[in-house]
Amino acid sequence: MNRPKKSLGQNFLNNENILNKIIENGDINTNDIILEIGPGTGKLTEKIIQKKPEKIIVVEKDRKLSEKLDKKYGKNLELINGDILDYYDKFKFNKPIKVFGNLPYNISTKILTSFIKISDLNQKFSKFIFIFQKEVADRIIASENSKNYSRLSILVSWKMNKYKISDIDPNYFYPIPKVWSTLITLQPKSKVEDIRNIKCLEHVTNIFFNQRRKKIKKPMKQLFNNYEEISDMLNIDLNLRPQNISISKYIEICRIYENLR
Repeated sequence: MNRPKKSLGQNFLNNENILNKIIENGDINTNDIILEIGPGTGKLTEKIIQKKPEKIIVVEKDRKLSEKLDKKYGKNLELINGDILDYYDKFKFNKPIKVFGNLPYNISTKILTSFIKISDLNQKFSKFIFIFQKEVADRIIASENSKNYSRLSILVSWKMNKYKISDIDPNYFYPIPKVWSTLITLQPKSKVEDIRNIKCLEHVTNIFFNQRRKKIKKPMKQLFNNYEEISDMLNIDLNLRPQNISISKYIEICRIYENLR
């Protein structure tokens, strides 16, 4: 048995039903290019290989696990011993890639937002099948007017369609984490509402959600000198709270803010 490294956030999935569910939702075809993030002990990797896609790339940061994966599956895949955060935007093929990953809890949000920031996301990637800590997944899939609606909800929804597949019992992992996990799929949108820079959307939503229990009058005032005029123009009630504002309204606020700058 491989000893998981806490520093890498390793929790190895070992439940056959969940592994099969991941493969089922990946809908792997023989002409697919597959990227697997953090394959760990290779249980999912083996099932991906069985589907015989055109090409498989795995990125594993743990050197010892990489060596074992290479020894066992090397002839079936391209293995990168490195950090996905150093490689996520380096893959160039003539077709979009499908991405699988049981993401480390400690960097899962950073991995996801790194992909979101790729300008031509839908040209490079067709689907993401990811396992997140349930708390993070709840924020990803949340809609406006819900308690979990957050900056992450908005950033993901701007670029992707999102679907919850199932929650996953902690006992299905080794070592057993203290929290539940969730399997979700994300599909890049073919058409994305235009803003010049995602940093603007990050900045705007950060100002709003830093005080999510407060009315939005304060963040609007922080962003705009003529905040009342802009609120009227956008038909936004200043008595609402950040979780009550739709994604499209945040995009509009972002555009106005960009133009003022």
